[in-house]
Amino acid sequence: MTGLDTDNGSEFLNHTVIEWAGDLGIYFTRGRPYKKNDQATIESKNGHLVRKYAFYYRYDTDTERAVLNRLWPLVNDRLNYLTPTKKPIGYGNDAAGHRTRIYHPPQTPFDRLLAAGVLSPAQSAQMSTYRESLNPAKIARQIADLQNRLLVLAKEKTEQLYLATIPSQLPDVRTGVRVKTAS
Repeated sequence: MTGLDTDNGSEFLNHTVIEWAGDLGIYFTRGRPYKKNDQATIESKNGHLVRKYAFYYRYDTDTERAVLNRLWPLVNDRLNYLTPTKKPIGYGNDAAGHRTRIYHPPQTPFDRLLAAGVLSPAQSAQMSTYRESLNPAKIARQIADLQNRLLVLAKEKTEQLYLATIPSQLPDVRTGVRVKTAS
Protein backbone atom coordinates (compact mmCIF):
# COMPACT_ATOMS: atom_id res chain seq x y z
CA MET A 1 0.00 0.00 0.00
CA THR A 2 1.41 3.35 -0.99
CA GLY A 3 -1.44 5.71 -0.13
CA LEU A 4 -4.44 6.03 2.15
CA ASP A 5 -7.26 8.46 1.36
CA THR A 6 -9.94 8.98 4.02
CA ASP A 7 -12.68 11.36 4.90
CA ASN A 8 -12.53 13.69 7.90
CA GLY A 9 -14.25 11.32 10.31
CA SER A 10 -12.65 10.84 13.71
CA GLU A 11 -12.59 7.09 13.09
CA PHE A 12 -9.82 7.72 10.54
CA LEU A 13 -8.40 11.11 11.31
CA ASN A 14 -6.59 10.57 14.60
CA HIS A 15 -3.01 10.57 15.86
CA THR A 16 -2.73 6.78 15.97
CA VAL A 17 -3.62 6.32 12.30
CA ILE A 18 -1.43 9.21 11.16
CA GLU A 19 1.55 7.85 13.11
CA TRP A 20 0.90 4.34 11.77
CA ALA A 21 0.83 5.61 8.18
CA GLY A 22 4.00 7.65 8.75
CA ASP A 23 5.88 4.70 10.26
CA LEU A 24 5.05 2.55 7.22
CA GLY A 25 5.81 5.30 4.70
CA ILE A 26 2.19 5.45 3.55
CA TYR A 27 1.14 8.71 1.89
CA PHE A 28 -1.87 9.88 3.92
CA THR A 29 -4.49 12.27 2.51
CA ARG A 30 -7.99 13.23 3.53
CA GLY A 31 -11.01 14.82 1.96
CA ARG A 32 -11.74 18.47 2.48
CA PRO A 33 -14.30 19.33 5.14
CA TYR A 34 -17.81 20.04 3.83
CA LYS A 35 -16.92 18.86 0.31
CA LYS A 36 -19.10 15.80 -0.02
CA ASN A 37 -17.93 14.94 -3.52
CA ASP A 38 -14.31 14.47 -2.44
CA GLN A 39 -15.11 10.92 -1.38
CA ALA A 40 -17.83 10.16 -3.91
CA THR A 41 -16.08 7.08 -5.31
CA ILE A 42 -15.50 5.61 -1.87
CA GLU A 43 -19.05 6.28 -0.75
CA SER A 44 -20.43 4.66 -3.90
CA LYS A 45 -18.32 1.58 -3.17
CA ASN A 46 -19.66 1.54 0.39
CA GLY A 47 -23.17 1.37 -1.01
CA HIS A 48 -22.26 -1.13 -3.69
CA LEU A 49 -20.10 -3.46 -1.63
CA VAL A 50 -20.17 -2.87 2.10
CA ARG A 51 -23.90 -2.23 2.50
CA LYS A 52 -24.89 -4.90 -0.03
CA TYR A 53 -22.90 -7.68 1.59
CA ALA A 54 -22.64 -6.64 5.26
CA PHE A 55 -25.79 -4.49 5.53
CA TYR A 56 -26.16 -1.34 7.64
CA TYR A 57 -25.61 -2.93 11.04
CA ARG A 58 -22.91 -2.24 13.58
CA TYR A 59 -20.60 -5.16 14.25
CA ASP A 60 -18.49 -4.76 17.36
CA THR A 61 -17.78 -8.21 18.76
CA ASP A 62 -14.99 -10.69 18.04
CA THR A 63 -17.50 -13.21 16.70
CA GLU A 64 -18.90 -10.66 14.23
CA ARG A 65 -15.39 -9.70 13.14
CA ALA A 66 -14.55 -13.37 12.54
CA VAL A 67 -17.63 -13.75 10.30
CA LEU A 68 -16.71 -10.58 8.39
CA ASN A 69 -13.14 -11.85 7.95
CA ARG A 70 -14.57 -14.97 6.30
CA LEU A 71 -17.04 -12.97 4.18
CA TRP A 72 -14.73 -10.45 2.48
CA PRO A 73 -12.39 -12.93 0.70
CA LEU A 74 -15.47 -14.59 -0.82
CA VAL A 75 -16.86 -11.23 -1.93
CA ASN A 76 -13.43 -10.36 -3.37
CA ASP A 77 -13.32 -13.57 -5.40
CA ARG A 78 -16.88 -13.09 -6.65
CA LEU A 79 -16.36 -9.50 -7.75
CA ASN A 80 -12.84 -9.73 -9.18
CA TYR A 81 -12.95 -13.12 -10.86
CA LEU A 82 -16.60 -13.84 -11.64
CA THR A 83 -18.58 -10.60 -12.02
CA PRO A 84 -18.31 -8.71 -15.34
CA THR A 85 -18.50 -4.94 -15.04
CA LYS A 86 -18.72 -2.05 -17.48
CA LYS A 87 -15.81 0.36 -17.65
CA PRO A 88 -16.39 3.85 -19.07
CA ILE A 89 -13.96 4.90 -21.79
CA GLY A 90 -15.29 8.31 -22.71
CA TYR A 91 -18.25 10.30 -23.95
CA GLY A 92 -20.16 10.37 -27.20
CA ASN A 93 -23.43 11.66 -28.58
CA ASP A 94 -26.62 9.75 -29.22
CA ALA A 95 -28.88 10.24 -32.26
CA ALA A 96 -30.61 13.21 -30.61
CA GLY A 97 -27.28 14.89 -29.86
CA HIS A 98 -27.35 14.23 -26.11
CA ARG A 99 -24.08 13.46 -24.39
CA THR A 100 -23.79 9.80 -23.35
CA ARG A 101 -21.15 7.58 -21.77
CA ILE A 102 -19.30 5.06 -23.92
CA TYR A 103 -18.31 1.78 -22.26
CA HIS A 104 -15.99 -1.12 -23.02
CA PRO A 105 -17.78 -4.44 -23.34
CA PRO A 106 -18.36 -5.97 -19.87
CA GLN A 107 -15.38 -7.93 -18.49
CA THR A 108 -14.30 -9.12 -15.08
CA PRO A 109 -11.56 -7.09 -13.40
CA PHE A 110 -9.32 -10.16 -13.74
CA ASP A 111 -9.89 -10.30 -17.51
CA ARG A 112 -8.99 -6.61 -17.75
CA LEU A 113 -5.81 -7.30 -15.79
CA LEU A 114 -4.88 -10.12 -18.17
CA ALA A 115 -5.60 -7.92 -21.20
CA ALA A 116 -3.39 -5.14 -19.79
CA GLY A 117 -0.38 -7.46 -20.00
CA VAL A 118 1.14 -6.32 -16.70
CA LEU A 119 1.34 -9.80 -15.15
CA SER A 120 4.23 -12.17 -15.64
CA PRO A 121 3.39 -15.49 -17.33
CA ALA A 122 3.75 -17.26 -13.96
CA GLN A 123 1.33 -14.82 -12.28
CA SER A 124 -1.16 -15.15 -15.13
CA ALA A 125 -1.04 -18.94 -14.96
CA GLN A 126 -1.38 -18.99 -11.17
CA MET A 127 -4.32 -16.59 -11.13
CA SER A 128 -6.03 -18.32 -14.07
CA THR A 129 -5.73 -21.66 -12.28
CA TYR A 130 -7.21 -20.09 -9.18
CA ARG A 131 -10.16 -18.67 -11.15
CA GLU A 132 -10.82 -22.05 -12.73
CA SER A 133 -10.99 -23.58 -9.22
CA LEU A 134 -13.76 -21.21 -8.13
CA ASN A 135 -17.33 -22.48 -7.97
CA PRO A 136 -19.78 -19.55 -8.32
CA ALA A 137 -22.71 -21.44 -6.79
CA LYS A 138 -20.64 -22.53 -3.78
CA ILE A 139 -19.37 -18.98 -3.24
CA ALA A 140 -22.95 -17.63 -3.40
CA ARG A 141 -24.09 -20.21 -0.81
CA GLN A 142 -21.18 -19.41 1.49
CA ILE A 143 -21.85 -15.65 1.23
CA ALA A 144 -25.56 -16.20 1.99
CA ASP A 145 -24.71 -18.39 5.00
CA LEU A 146 -22.31 -15.79 6.39
CA GLN A 147 -24.85 -13.01 5.82
CA ASN A 148 -27.46 -15.03 7.70
CA ARG A 149 -24.99 -15.47 10.54
CA LEU A 150 -24.37 -11.71 10.63
CA LEU A 151 -28.12 -11.09 10.78
CA VAL A 152 -28.48 -13.45 13.73
CA LEU A 153 -25.53 -11.86 15.55
CA ALA A 154 -26.78 -8.30 15.01
CA LYS A 155 -30.49 -9.06 15.49
CA GLU A 156 -30.89 -8.04 19.12
CA LYS A 157 -28.80 -4.85 18.83
CA THR A 158 -30.53 -3.88 15.61
CA GLU A 159 -34.05 -4.48 16.96
CA GLN A 160 -33.32 -2.30 20.00
CA LEU A 161 -32.04 0.53 17.78
CA TYR A 162 -35.04 0.19 15.47
CA LEU A 163 -37.59 0.12 18.28
CA ALA A 164 -36.02 3.19 19.85
CA THR A 165 -36.78 5.19 16.69
CA ILE A 166 -40.50 4.33 16.67
CA PRO A 167 -42.69 6.50 18.88
CA SER A 168 -45.03 4.39 20.94
CA GLN A 169 -48.77 4.85 20.48
CA LEU A 170 -49.50 3.15 23.79
CA PRO A 171 -49.76 5.10 27.03
CA ASP A 172 -46.81 5.01 29.38
CA VAL A 173 -47.87 2.36 31.90
CA ARG A 174 -45.48 3.69 34.52
CA THR A 175 -47.65 6.76 34.99
CA GLY A 176 -50.83 4.74 35.43
CA VAL A 177 -54.12 4.93 33.63
CA ARG A 178 -56.67 7.46 34.82
CA VAL A 179 -60.23 6.27 34.90
CA LYS A 180 -63.15 8.63 35.33
CA THR A 181 -65.27 7.75 38.29
CA ALA A 182 -69.02 7.94 38.07
CA SER A 183 -70.41 10.56 40.45
